Amino acid sequence: MVSDPDTDLVVRVGKKDRAAAQALMARHLPAMLAVARRMLSGQAEAEDCVQEAFLKVWTHAAKWQPGKAKFETWLYRVVLNQCYDRLRKKVPEPLEAAADVPDGAVAPDHGLEVADIVKEVDAALKTLPERQRAAVLLCHFQEHGNNEAAEILGISVEALESLLARGRRTLRLKLSHLHASE
Repeated sequence: MVSDPDTDLVVRVGKKDRAAAQALMARHLPAMLAVARRMLSGQAEAEDCVQEAFLKVWTHAAKWQPGKAKFETWLYRVVLNQCYDRLRKKVPEPLEAAADVPDGAVAPDHGLEVADIVKEVDAALKTLPERQRAAVLLCHFQEHGNNEAAEILGISVEALESLLARGRRTLRLKLSHLHASE
């Protein structure tokens, strides 16, 4: 049986308790947005994705079976599946739309170098296949252990480690010029 600090809140959400839903959102929204933002191309798209995931929580909480898996694990899986769906449906924008993209650069007081590195890392992450990207994000950006990340992705720890190894190798190659310029 899995110990889950969210069980009481999820049961209350299943009974349509809005305060419990707000408490769950307050607890999990930052982490879910961070994953969606790195998986997708922008803040608005990430917010839409996470909003859809929390709507699923609201509509499916009554079916929740405590003890099977942690709620947070299930929520990560829902958010990642929402991201995968959006990535599969994504139609490339015409080049003219590129001029309308808001500047997502780090604030100037963080330094131009840091902003450039962040952009390059984000760009390199976006080139990874979906499952490799999700594995890297969960383990390195969300700081989940291999067991928990594997559970979130619904794969074995060995499969996760394989995804991580391939993802790291690709990132190392794509970002090798950063290390060489030190």
